[in-house]
Amino acid sequence: MHTYATVVLAAGKGTRMRSRLHKVLHRLAGSPLLDHVLKAVEAIPSTSVFAPFHDTVSTHRPVVVLGHDAEEVEAAFGERCHYALQEEQLGTGHAVLAAKEAVDALSPLPDLVLVCYGDTPLVRAEILAQIVTEHITKQATITFLTACSEGPSDFGRIVRDVSGRVQSIVEVKRATPEQLRIDEINSGVYCFERSWLWPTLEALPRNPGGEYYLTDLVEIASQQGREIATVQGTLDDTVGINNRVQLAQAEQLLRRRILERHMYAGVTILDPATTYVDDEVEIGPDTVLLPNTMLMGRTVIGAECTIGPGSTIEHSMVGERCIIRQSVLEEATLEDEVRVGPFSHCRPGAHLARGVYLGNYAEVKNSYLGPLTQMHHFSYMGDATIGSGTNIAAGSITSNFDGKEKHRTIIGEGAFIGCDTTLVAPVTIGNRAYTGAGAVVTRDVPDDTLVAGVPARFLRSLKQEEDVSAPAGEKQ
Repeated sequence: MHTYATVVLAAGKGTRMRSRLHKVLHRLAGSPLLDHVLKAVEAIPSTSVFAPFHDTVSTHRPVVVLGHDAEEVEAAFGERCHYALQEEQLGTGHAVLAAKEAVDALSPLPDLVLVCYGDTPLVRAEILAQIVTEHITKQATITFLTACSEGPSDFGRIVRDVSGRVQSIVEVKRATPEQLRIDEINSGVYCFERSWLWPTLEALPRNPGGEYYLTDLVEIASQQGREIATVQGTLDDTVGINNRVQLAQAEQLLRRRILERHMYAGVTILDPATTYVDDEVEIGPDTVLLPNTMLMGRTVIGAECTIGPGSTIEHSMVGERCIIRQSVLEEATLEDEVRVGPFSHCRPGAHLARGVYLGNYAEVKNSYLGPLTQMHHFSYMGDATIGSGTNIAAGSITSNFDGKEKHRTIIGEGAFIGCDTTLVAPVTIGNRAYTGAGAVVTRDVPDDTLVAGVPARFLRSLKQEEDVSAPAGEKQ
């Protein structure tokens, strides 16, 4: 049984980001940079590449090497990782060595150490799995990821002999003009034999800049005649984030991947260039995303929906066959066959049951709207519970805040709230009760009652009218 540990290097200060926030906590497609790397690491065992090795290779929680603002990163990721501290930043070799104590404390003791960077969010689980499996298959001392660059690059060049055997990785600032013409570059992702790694790192000399470079291990292994394997990936796998420009470039690359994933899964996206979908979003088949739509955070969209144009949905649950036109949803829940908009807003705690219709310029906050309820334009329901089949006419609102506290409004089933009604909470409107246009309701309204005026007063019982108008034999 082989066991590997993953070391993620995240100790850099990220000064080129010009930010108070730790570099690996900057967000990309809705998640921190480090989160994308950890997801790739955690997904290695579930990849198709890893499947033949699944019963013979095990893994541990990754070890994240931190330095600057370590507490901030630990607070964000908690027990998802083990942590090691690189108090003084003396290069990549020194950073990996800082993880030695944490790695050697793992049980069972890992045979292999996979190393990657916390600021390379586009690295894929499949390519990491390929590095691990290639390392095991070749019984290598070092296996690392390379890519081919068609133009100038700041990445180290891979130097091979005439037989194609890797001899060294030469950093750009130390490369000769001939070596700079090499198009095979280093990505910074490695897999090492643990028993060789630690003593070799401890004996590693400083380079002329006073640091310990992980890349120098390749030349040492070559001189020792050890097996060195490589896996070729794409330039996207090697993208590192050092500044806001690179962050924006990586955002474009990752969002393209995300949209393609959803389109292959049966989602129609009319204009990918203006559609933004975060990495954690789930979308059902046959849903259509129209231009200028943003789906953010932990949002779930059901099947056969139409979202947009111009809709923003964040941390919300949307059922099947819903239509959300030019509207905003935040931490809201919509059941099946709900229609919203255009230009409406569901704020946190909004729950629209099956078949609810929310017209234009309507707003719902911390409220439940029962099945088939209709809420029309320029209306507001805050801190309310509304029964099924109720009609909220245009301009109606709940006055839920008295200047000190929020109060709740309850509206029964089949009620009719007339145009421009103000419901001054706390207040309860009974089943099948009606309010007249412009009413200001300050007291509870019984079932089957019509109230109107300012303040609203009892006009008549609607139950009696039903009894009078009902055919013989149907009166109750």
